[in-house]
Amino acid sequence: MTQPNLETVKDYLLDLQDRLCDSLARADGKATFREDSWQREAGGGGRSRVIENGALFEKGGVNFSHVHGSQLPPSATAARPELAGRGFHAVGVSWVLHPENPHVPTSHGNVRFFIAEAEGDAPVWWFGGGFDLTPFYPRWQDARHWHQVASDLCTPFGDDVYARYKDWCDDYFMLKHRNETRGVGGLFFDDLNEWGFERCHAFQRAVGDAFLDAYLPIVERRRHDAWGERERQFQLYRRGRYVEFNLVWDRGTLFGLQSGGRTESILMSMPPLARWEYDYRPEPGSAEAALDDFLRPRDWLGETPPSQETA
Repeated sequence: MTQPNLETVKDYLLDLQDRLCDSLARADGKATFREDSWQREAGGGGRSRVIENGALFEKGGVNFSHVHGSQLPPSATAARPELAGRGFHAVGVSWVLHPENPHVPTSHGNVRFFIAEAEGDAPVWWFGGGFDLTPFYPRWQDARHWHQVASDLCTPFGDDVYARYKDWCDDYFMLKHRNETRGVGGLFFDDLNEWGFERCHAFQRAVGDAFLDAYLPIVERRRHDAWGERERQFQLYRRGRYVEFNLVWDRGTLFGLQSGGRTESILMSMPPLARWEYDYRPEPGSAEAALDDFLRPRDWLGETPPSQETA
């Protein structure tokens, strides 16, 4: 098994951050990313890049971080208690995009790498990451394209990889307190080390490199769709679900806060505006009501969509 190389991963992630920001700024056409570099008192730091009030993105961010310390935080050892007390390096890029147009889905992704070390023992390392899509209006064409890109990037790594990480994504992005999914899923993987370092890193690169191919065609297809106050209010209501998941269930948020990361960067994922409404019920037969059935785990590549939902 090839020995893990932290610097190789870090070089890739810094380049990925640059490429994502360049492409997303071009897609927006108006706003650009501003950068804040920061240092973590206990070790490490990062560079946060945020775009706001653009022609496309109401808010978005693409963050790089490399933090290290003498002891892994509880969120990182919950599933692997044998690693408690080890020193660690955690390096990753995470991104989230909140378009203004309610017909353009919100999207999130991240790719990360951990090494846990203890004197006298071999390092324990693993990769994680993925990407997911959160539409506010049901569009089969968009969800199918999203999952086709995800499936295609997984194919060189094994026939079962897409299905396995697609199911994991559906399970992970579940708001358990509401028994509903956050969006239409995508890919989610963690604790990946079984293929050896080089192949695992190649998979991380495949996920990071495929995001723009998955997302930008959807953006271009929907960005000029007409919307008004009704659609805007529904978008803000559904953004509330996004906030609930990130604050209650997301392990990345917990890791960042527990490890003493930069709070402004960790909470960059939050939308600029959201709302909550008591016991909201959409109008029966409306596009808003159709979202409830649309947002459930399904075979996006094999299932035949209802004829009225092919657009």
